[in-house]
Amino acid sequence: LSPLTCMTPCHLFLLHCLLLTCHQLCVRCLPKGCFGNPLPTVFCIDRRDRTFPRGLPEDTKGLHLFENAIRYISVEDFSGLGQLELLDLSQNYISELPAQVFHLLVQLRNLDLSSNMIKEITNGTFTGLRWLERLYLFGNHIRTIQAGAFDGLHHLLELKLHNNQFQVLPPLHLPSLLLLDTGNNPTLRLTDPSFHMDKLETLVLAETDLSSLDEKAQMNLENLHTLDLSFVRLTRMPLFLRTMKSLVVLKLTGNHLIGELKEEDFKGLHSLQRLDISRLGLKTLPEGLFKNLPKLEFLAVTENPFNCICSLVWFPMWLQNGKVLLLSPQNTRCHFPLQHAGKILSQMDHRDFGCPTTTTQVTTTIRTSTTKKEPTIRAPLTQPPVRSSTTEEHLPVAEFLPTTPFQSVTTSPEVHICPQSICLNGGTCQLDSMGQIECTCRQGFSGLYCENNETPVVASTPSLEKETAITAGHTTSTSIEVNLHHYVQVRPNLKGIRLTYRNLSGPDKRPMQLSIPASYPQYTLRGLCANSTYYICASPLGESESKDSCCMEAQTAAPETTMVVSVLAAVLVAIVAMAVTFYCLRKKRAKGHPDLGADPMELEGVKTCMESEALPKKAPEISSGHNNLEFEVPLMQKHGHINNNVSGLKSSYF
Repeated sequence: LSPLTCMTPCHLFLLHCLLLTCHQLCVRCLPKGCFGNPLPTVFCIDRRDRTFPRGLPEDTKGLHLFENAIRYISVEDFSGLGQLELLDLSQNYISELPAQVFHLLVQLRNLDLSSNMIKEITNGTFTGLRWLERLYLFGNHIRTIQAGAFDGLHHLLELKLHNNQFQVLPPLHLPSLLLLDTGNNPTLRLTDPSFHMDKLETLVLAETDLSSLDEKAQMNLENLHTLDLSFVRLTRMPLFLRTMKSLVVLKLTGNHLIGELKEEDFKGLHSLQRLDISRLGLKTLPEGLFKNLPKLEFLAVTENPFNCICSLVWFPMWLQNGKVLLLSPQNTRCHFPLQHAGKILSQMDHRDFGCPTTTTQVTTTIRTSTTKKEPTIRAPLTQPPVRSSTTEEHLPVAEFLPTTPFQSVTTSPEVHICPQSICLNGGTCQLDSMGQIECTCRQGFSGLYCENNETPVVASTPSLEKETAITAGHTTSTSIEVNLHHYVQVRPNLKGIRLTYRNLSGPDKRPMQLSIPASYPQYTLRGLCANSTYYICASPLGESESKDSCCMEAQTAAPETTMVVSVLAAVLVAIVAMAVTFYCLRKKRAKGHPDLGADPMELEGVKTCMESEALPKKAPEISSGHNNLEFEVPLMQKHGHINNNVSGLKSSYF
């Protein structure tokens, strides 16, 4: 008989517990300086060891090795780690990547090699990584990228190459790519940026050389939402901008050689919401410059040498309408003439520009045959604090005296209806039906003089409510920006953040996870479904998801293509109806109808024919669900990693 046959059920239970305990102890045997909680994710941080750690569990899915002193990696280092989905080797001293060094990591989705000393990317560097979704190579010393270095990465969503030293960007055949960042490569010279990536949403070319860009250069990027052309040495506005109908954010700051903008420069950008034209050397802005931008919400025009003369008087008045928010107004000032040098442009008054007065004036002097003083009707005498001092003497409010047929009126010196700066925070001054002064306030302000700011202020203290710790920023039809400023501020000891999100509107509600460092304040979720509600949660990395987590709901925008299809469908139905009507009238005439002498468009004849002839049935509405190829993008896997999702450049006010 075997020993197991002689054991009682109690003995078998104890043996099972012993084997399970031994297995757990064996699994948790990690190299020195490493820890894991939960176990599939292993952290080996700040080990100060030049070698790759050995003896890692075979079921490891996330491996963080940032801030070590690793100088070299080989194929043998990854033996037995075939289930790895996330590998973070950032902030080490790796200078060389051997050919096919990662080919054993067949399940890898996220690879971070940023902030190392890598000098070259060869054609065989990333062989075998067919499921890779995010590749970060920024902050290295890369001088050469071979032509086929990224071939085969058909599922790649994000590629970050900024802060390097390469001169030529090879052709990219990446059909799923959503983000490409090649910024801060001063030696990169693009003469013909022929980008052909249908799904690309964000393109960063900041601090490269586009000075020799041909006017006929094309960018076939129909889905592009964000384009950063800051400090690219442009001497004129490129023509390809007019073809980017889906563009939402455009950054042009630092191209001081442009010097002048024209109304047609922004033609075709009907979806643009954020525009940065700071430091372009602009002396004026032509009136009507922004009329082709109906959705513009945020504008930055800082550090331009504006001439505050009559040709620019329209701009501060246009800002007072409240439709567009001027970013950093304290850095948007007059340069000429000398008496206005240094003044904040948005606070300039109409008469400061030296233009003929166009404000409606009211006469206030009255002659009467009696000695009795006529009653006066006055606007409220209470005034808000004046923002700027002046030596001129103004009436606090205008006076309106009733006149009779027996009174003769003469004209006195002109008096403005609204005293200067009576309405604060961009409010517009006008008269109500009773002749009283009232202020129309911009959104977010209230009060008699728009002195109250109603914008909610979130406290950055440890008592911050969980539901306000993370918020949604800019959203598009396929992306949501998650703001983590307050979440990081009240948790100074965070090692990282686990970001979990799932689609509440679609059939697939499985949660997706990303691991991001705590040193960056925001992250943009990409590749999402349009017109869908997402449930997003942030929790400390390395701890239980339910502990100290903050969640929110955010919704992606509806694609504009859906509205276009609806309009086309309505037009098609109208055309069919008109054709049937015309056919019915001709048929009645052919049959010798007694009303032939009547007007051919007479309604009774049309009605009879419409009742006798069957009209074609209305076509079903086109659905914008998941079957639409436009929205088919690869789903991000359960584990993901992001480092420096926000560009490191500080060149924009967005």
